[in-house]
Amino acid sequence: MTLYFYFARKFATVLAGLFGLFAVLYGLLDMVEVIRKLGPYSVGFLEILMLTALKIPGGIYQILPLIVILSTLVLFLGLARSSELVVARASGRSALRSLIAPVIVAFLLGVIAIGAFNPIVAATSKQYDQLLTKYRKGTASALSVSREGLWLRQGSDTGQTVIRATRANLDGTEFFDVTFLGFGLDGTPSFRIEAQSAELLPGAWVAHNAKEWRFKGIQNAEKQARTFAELRIESNLTGDEIRDGFGTPDAIPIWELPRYISRLEEAGFSARRHRVWFQTELAKPLMLVAMVLIGAAFTMRHTRFGRTGVMVTMALMMAFGIYFIRNFVVILGENGQLPVLLAAWATPVSGVLLALGLLLHMEDG
Repeated sequence: MTLYFYFARKFATVLAGLFGLFAVLYGLLDMVEVIRKLGPYSVGFLEILMLTALKIPGGIYQILPLIVILSTLVLFLGLARSSELVVARASGRSALRSLIAPVIVAFLLGVIAIGAFNPIVAATSKQYDQLLTKYRKGTASALSVSREGLWLRQGSDTGQTVIRATRANLDGTEFFDVTFLGFGLDGTPSFRIEAQSAELLPGAWVAHNAKEWRFKGIQNAEKQARTFAELRIESNLTGDEIRDGFGTPDAIPIWELPRYISRLEEAGFSARRHRVWFQTELAKPLMLVAMVLIGAAFTMRHTRFGRTGVMVTMALMMAFGIYFIRNFVVILGENGQLPVLLAAWATPVSGVLLALGLLLHMEDG
């Protein structure tokens, strides 16, 4: 048991060191990217630092498998050079038993990542997108899905408009049973429009079978209400912006994702992308275990056998191959070409089985 704790502590220490290193490197790269995006706009250095800090967690979360495979290589290369693995084998412990501690640490890291780190990444990613849009356009739009339907806010130089709809079509360009609530710059209501449907066209919403109430300078809004077969309402939104509002599942905490998926489907949108993301997140601990096994399969040899550089290169190539195949399969799942469970779980399971086969062949074959 002491040996297990020793290996686990060494692996956790290497992980922490690489986390810090990649956070610094990623922060510097993100700062350059943020400066490039906001170069034409009047944004201060503090705002750039804030955006950079908000983007770092999401970047580290994406490269978590890379950090794990590199940590595994560093751990086992160090153990091989110090002959600690030789001593462990001489004491009667097999190579697979020496892997128990790193595998458990990687699995626990995956559980912590989806249980605690995922909500943090979701919050920071959402705040980053909102601030970036605000700094670029001066106003930010927001969209949410609730039991009452869709809620959308669009901003302009003249005020804000809140839009509520019962449901929408799949591409987010047509809302049904829709209400527009307009507010001036001082926050007072300026108009209300209710329509049977509203279609988003370039530069405006076109409401069908609409009724309009104006409030500014009018004593009896109902008496002076007007009806229209078609009514044009100016808008700076696009269909892509609306779809992106609930098309980025990484901006939703995993604990809220199942409820959000059901609401999204009730509103008329396809939630397949969110379902694939949810299952992929659940499979993350297994993916990290696969990275540990792949790294160990090529680096548990003693350094006196030579070809260490070749083995490290092969481990990295195999790990990157698994990682990119996982991303490719996820895209196929989002497009509906593969079942959701197969798209999310096939690659991690295959990676674990392939790495175990390599370990058994190299150690006991």
